[in-house]
Amino acid sequence: MSQWNQIQQLEMRLLEQVDYLYDDNFPMDIRQGLAGWIEAQDWDSAAGNDSLAAVLFTDLLCQLEVALSRELNFLQRHNMKLIQQHLQVKYGNNPAAMSRVISNCLKEERRILSSSCMQEQGPIEKSLQNPVALERQKNMDQRIRMIAASVQMMDQGVKYIENMQDDFDFRYKTLKSRDPSERKCELMEEEVTRLQEILNRLDFKRKEILSKMAIVIQEIDDLMNSQLDAELRDWKRRQQMVAIGSPLIISLDQLQNWFTLTAQSLFQVKRQLDKLAELVLKVTYESDPIPMQKPQMEERVKYLIYHIIKSSFLVEKQPCMSTHPQKPLVIKTGVQFSTKVRLLVKLPVDDYRLKVKTTFDKDLPPGRVSRQFFIVTTTTKAMDIEDFTSGCLSVDFRHALKEKKSNSTKTHNESLLSVTEELHSLSFEAHFTILGLDIDLETCSLPLVVISNVSQMPGAWASVMWYNLLNDEPKNLAFFSNPARATWAQLSEVLSWQFSANSNLGLNKDQLNMLGEKLLGQHFSNSDQVYWSKFWKENIPGKPFSFWIWLDSILELIRKHLLPVWNENYIMGFVSKEMERSLLRGKESGTFLLRFSESHLGGITFTWVQHNDYGEPSFNSVEPYTKSRLNAVHFPDMIRDYKVISDRVVHENPLKFLYPDIPKDEAFGQLYNKLPSKVNPYIPSTLIPWSEMRSSSASPPSPTCDSPEPPMTPGAFDMLNKTLCCDMDDVLPCY
Repeated sequence: MSQWNQIQQLEMRLLEQVDYLYDDNFPMDIRQGLAGWIEAQDWDSAAGNDSLAAVLFTDLLCQLEVALSRELNFLQRHNMKLIQQHLQVKYGNNPAAMSRVISNCLKEERRILSSSCMQEQGPIEKSLQNPVALERQKNMDQRIRMIAASVQMMDQGVKYIENMQDDFDFRYKTLKSRDPSERKCELMEEEVTRLQEILNRLDFKRKEILSKMAIVIQEIDDLMNSQLDAELRDWKRRQQMVAIGSPLIISLDQLQNWFTLTAQSLFQVKRQLDKLAELVLKVTYESDPIPMQKPQMEERVKYLIYHIIKSSFLVEKQPCMSTHPQKPLVIKTGVQFSTKVRLLVKLPVDDYRLKVKTTFDKDLPPGRVSRQFFIVTTTTKAMDIEDFTSGCLSVDFRHALKEKKSNSTKTHNESLLSVTEELHSLSFEAHFTILGLDIDLETCSLPLVVISNVSQMPGAWASVMWYNLLNDEPKNLAFFSNPARATWAQLSEVLSWQFSANSNLGLNKDQLNMLGEKLLGQHFSNSDQVYWSKFWKENIPGKPFSFWIWLDSILELIRKHLLPVWNENYIMGFVSKEMERSLLRGKESGTFLLRFSESHLGGITFTWVQHNDYGEPSFNSVEPYTKSRLNAVHFPDMIRDYKVISDRVVHENPLKFLYPDIPKDEAFGQLYNKLPSKVNPYIPSTLIPWSEMRSSSASPPSPTCDSPEPPMTPGAFDMLNKTLCCDMDDVLPCY
């Protein structure tokens, strides 16, 4: 089933999230009409490759032409022509921008689909998707619009004062230029009275406009402290969750709009204060309110401008290697990674050239880590206007790290942390002057883990998950000196995200319960706490690997070999042997289910039920298929071709129905590899997976020359002996 078809089956709450993704940048009509073609293209690669993006853009226009030629509805044809023209104008000179938009939309669709797999939202998503949030955002929009309207009215007030002052100035100079002998006449006295009235009116209007300014400045101050800063913190927290797999939407568009509109109101108030200062130079008087009140107001406005611009300098895209897009914040030495910095506020002029400098471990105290690194690529780059409609500045960096050679030895405290627990930071700095203000901008990435070998990736990613789940302070680089504990409710949600981030499917309640029992034992609860060491460092009882290493190996197996099967929800995955037998016991012979091995790293096995003549069930589990074995066989084909050999007789495929009762070919048929249709002079051969059932009373055949079966190797014998000793006599070896 295509991704778009799955989207259309979602409940209304999730469909509203999908609707939020599509606008003029990427109309939903295109998504609907070209769904299959769009999902078949590599938009992620095109987003960073101008040549590929140009090819896909041209192909998209061609696809639209084809769809247009087939469309019979006149109105629909008209709409499609308008969309085609709109896309050509918008992306003709920048097709990579279109690729980025489509790539983001598809990613967000997958995240929304994955969130639908959970029967209910987890505690983290509930806390970050508070029902009050929408009302809060509406209130924010309304307050910002009211402030902008008030500032605009003050503009008119300042112009009114200027006109009144010009009138006063003209009358005053005209009166002053007259002959002294004429100043005592009645008309002159009336003119003096008129001037006094204008001056009184001018004084009233100056006090009035200053009072309104004070109210607006206070309103902006309250808005920034009570809401805007809180929204920024909320966005950064969401960004942390998305970094570790959450399906939340973290578009910057709304936040950028709020920051820019608020800053523009402050810029406008600053210009109004400057205008009032000019008016004072032309006309002033005793107890003039402008010289008395303006300096304090100006200082406050400058502080708010300084604060909002500094706050708007942030890391939009956290450091990430293109080789591991689902695992940001883990950096391997010598491998290029990318990151993006943005200034949310649109500056009042277009000629600013902000140069951003990157520094690695700028504020790291000496002796905090055992390894030190430096950036081997360009560390300074100018920000550019990415989107001319918003006018906001951004800059993309591509860096690589190299380790500094050091002869120093670790201290006792340092040796307590592994290299994957050492946290590092990437800092960004810029300086510029605006409206007489010198502003030093500084921001930093979330903590990074630096590895030198891909074998360290599981531990590094465990550290990234644990840190971002439990800590929202980006500079707490000593976190793993005393790591916090996670509740199972928190951790289980993040574990489900790991599956949905790599596929279309997260973990359901039953699967999470099995994982909870494996980690915490039976009768656990959501409030039970999990220690960092138990999650990552300590081995599972009776196994030579930890809980996370076991789970990460399953994720890798899915990603490399089982993704289509997993996405179809055909793998039950996490189920105990007791539950497995309970589920299969009453099913028809040949019913099987797929689960992940608990004894092998990155292994999948299947168990089927067989009933004898008396209706008694027996259960057969095949030796787990690991990635090394799946490199040689396509898993759905293995299900199709599987055989059992008993007493040197090849039996038919025992796998008939995928649990609960889906015919095997109906479930996996669309996933089988197609056989070549062209004429081939050779008799086709197939690598058939098979298992041999040996009777416990039968002795092994003698290793004679004409024996149809080779003798068991010592390695195979050790494996079988170990298996029997572990009371796993129902496990069949597979070949």
